[in-house]
Parts: sequence; C-alpha cells; structure tokens
Amino acid sequence: MNKLKTANYKFYLLYGNNEGLKGETIKNLFEKNYLDKIHRYEEKEILDNIINFFNSILTKSFFDSEKLIIVNRATDKIVPIIEELIEKDPKDIQFIINSKNLEKKSNLRKLFEKEKSIICIPFYEDNNQTLNSIISQFFRNKKIPISQQLINILIERSRGDRKNLNNELEKIENFSLNKKNITHHEIIKLTNLADNYSASELIDHSLAKNTRKTVTILNENNYSDEDNIIVIRTLLAKLKRLLKICELVDEKNNIDQAISSFKPTIFWKDKPLVTQQIKSWKKEELKNLIYESNEIELLIKKNSSIAKNILSDFIINNSKKINN
Repeated sequence: MNKLKTANYKFYLLYGNNEGLKGETIKNLFEKNYLDKIHRYEEKEILDNIINFFNSILTKSFFDSEKLIIVNRATDKIVPIIEELIEKDPKDIQFIINSKNLEKKSNLRKLFEKEKSIICIPFYEDNNQTLNSIISQFFRNKKIPISQQLINILIERSRGDRKNLNNELEKIENFSLNKKNITHHEIIKLTNLADNYSASELIDHSLAKNTRKTVTILNENNYSDEDNIIVIRTLLAKLKRLLKICELVDEKNNIDQAISSFKPTIFWKDKPLVTQQIKSWKKEELKNLIYESNEIELLIKKNSSIAKNILSDFIINNSKKINN
C-alpha cells in the first residue's frame, strides 16, 4: 500500500478478493483528486465496443483535461487493450484495473508485474487483527459498548472482507440510531438475516416506484421487529441522500453529473436505480416522505403485532404514487 501512496503511475492493477479495502484505497488515494472526472467501465462493456471505448477516453475536452478510468471485473481478456493503451501513452489519464484474485500464470498479472512503468498491488483478505480494529473503532465512535465475544462474531461473519463487515456495521448503525446501547441478541439477529433481499434493495426499488419488484421482495421476506426498524431507517437514510442529490441536480442541471459528483460515491451498478428515483420524486415530496417515515417508525414501535403490515402498506403505497 505504501507503493500507492508515493507512486504516480498511469496504470494500476488492483487484484484480490478484498473489495472493501480496494474501495477504500480508490476513494482515499484517487477519487478525491478527480471529483466528477471518474469514468467507470465493466470489462464486458469495453470488449463489446472497443472502438467506442477508445474514442470516449482519448477524446480531449477543454473541460475534462484529466480523467480517472476504472475498469471493473477485469480478466485476461483485457490484456490486448491495456497493451495498446500503454503504447498510446494517453496524457492526463490514469487507469485502475480492478480484478478478482489472479493466479501467477494470469496474463494480466504477468503484464503488470513485468512492466516497470505500471504497478501491480494484491489485496489479500483482512486478518482478524485488522477487522478487530475496524469494529472497535466503529463502536467507539458510536459510544456503544461491545464485548470481545460480539467482535469475534462480527469478524467471523465478515468472511475476511471489510466490505462484508461494513455492510454488517451499516445494519447496526441504522438500527442503533437514537439508542445508547445495543444488546448481544440484537447484534446476533441483525447480522444473521437469511433473507433473499436486503433492506437496501427493498427501499431502492420502492423509491424507484418498481411496485411489482417491491411487492415481490416483501412477500419473500419474513421481517422481524428488528428488521422492520432497519427497513424504515434505511428508507430514511436513502430519502435524505436522494434529497441531497436532487439539490445537486438543480445546481448542475444534469442528473448524470449530479450522481457522479455526489459523495459518498454511488457505484456504477446503483446509478440506473438512483436515476430512476430522481425522476420519480420532487423535492417537496421527498421532504414530506421523510416526515411521514419518522411518523411510521413511531407507529411500528407502538404496534409491534401489526408492524409488518403497517410498514408494508406504507412502502407499497409510496411505490404506487404518481408524480403530481
């Protein structure tokens, strides 16, 4: 990692299964320098239209003189394209090639390891000590006491990847809003949901007004009392994010630019749903929905026996709302 901090290369290969650490590295060392000049591609997207890819990244614009190109899910198939880019030596562009674990015989890995002008960094699984530190810091910041036994459970469920761990910590953060303590039982329950769909996916489709998908997710999940709170707080968090993005749209007068410049970064796979959400709601409607969501949270806390029905009706009805 020290190589990345001091390096100023044009081409970087980040490989390994620790997506969480890769994401943090890209955010901390690269994204802050490029702001809204980041272009993300899937390898398949490039291979399906190579000419269009070269035209789009090599086109020089007065307003876009510097670019950061991130290629995700890269494999050996991308090697000829990387070799051509190295030969062309494009100015003011840096490339991050993001790949899963690569064996030594991988042509992509061999290319980056033999070339002195490009850099290759493996991202191995986090060890227990690293994950322990992340968990301890999270609960210390939240001023919530936690035992070593619970820390060990969270480490086990992260499966060596801080991305998995951060997902679990996000559940806990949403659930623990306005709470000074969280019990052993609550953490076990929160981090052991066996549902086919996450609360985040449910809310994303609801806010995009995909009613059929929303109903399917609700029908296929058996939410507990704790899950209901996670769902409503996930809704609140995403509503507040959506409201901020809408304000950026007003400022930039462009949805794509607003989404690209929003912090924390919205990943490429989420952009179509977020775009659909922006088009589905007006700012005043979002403000009203934030107020209503707070009221629904109080309601489901007071009526635990019918909480799931209250929450389901609220979410489905909002997914059916027609723009005024």
